[in-house]
Amino acid sequence: MTVLSLPAVVVDTYLDVCLNIAMSRPQQSVFKALADPTRRSILKLLQKGSLTAGAIADAYPITRASLSHHFNILKAADLVRTERRGQHIVYSLNATVLEETAALLMDLFAPADKGGSAGKKKSPRHPVRNGK
Repeated sequence: MTVLSLPAVVVDTYLDVCLNIAMSRPQQSVFKALADPTRRSILKLLQKGSLTAGAIADAYPITRASLSHHFNILKAADLVRTERRGQHIVYSLNATVLEETAALLMDLFAPADKGGSAGKKKSPRHPVRNGK
């Protein structure tokens, strides 16, 4: 049995244990959504303002069914909000989730504070004396 034949939940759990990173399901769905270049492009497009599904569809050379799939993943991750206006569905960016994800990444990759030395200058291993 290969890793590719295992259910996604098993692989996610395995990776969480191996990497010692326990992320919540919402955080995992955000990373899944951001992993696809088309979805990142849709989010970039929505940075400029809310758009109807049709206006977004016009920007991509993919089928409406594929675009609907991308919208569903973005909605499941709470990265976009939807509002029905008559016959149209209007999508807007949920910046709060992106900010929380950025904060998570900053915290995850922040330099470790060793021994409370934050803000202190380290003394050289071999101090120079008398200008030598």
